[in-house]
Amino acid sequence: MNLKDLVAVSGMPGIYRMAANRNNGLIIEDLDTGKRKFAPARKHQFTPLESIAIFTMEQDSIELGKVFQNMLDQLDDNPPVSANGEAAVLQEYFADVLPDYDRERVNLSDIKKVIRWFGYLQERGYLTMPADADSEEE
Repeated sequence: MNLKDLVAVSGMPGIYRMAANRNNGLIIEDLDTGKRKFAPARKHQFTPLESIAIFTMEQDSIELGKVFQNMLDQLDDNPPVSANGEAAVLQEYFADVLPDYDRERVNLSDIKKVIRWFGYLQERGYLTMPADADSEEE
């Protein structure tokens, strides 16, 4: 799973691919249409998905990619719930995916965002393991 070039942009819904880096912002590409546009750093903040982590009780945090992998592994047995569902249902689902997440520091809005991003990226085929992943690990 490669989250390297994917970014969340403040003030803009969804996830974008970073096409190019400029000194005053980023050129981002829409994952659906492939259209590129400039997002100025004065107006937006950029968060690479590979740098996002979820607080846990055991460790300091766990990478978002590993959380997505847990969600993929449980996709058949435990499909994602709607991000607009009730708080208790969302927290129960997230506890199944990541049992040791820190319930005090991980807000409900964070859980909703992770579920939305997972659905968004899953629909577009970005959450599959690359075919050469086994050869890289050896």
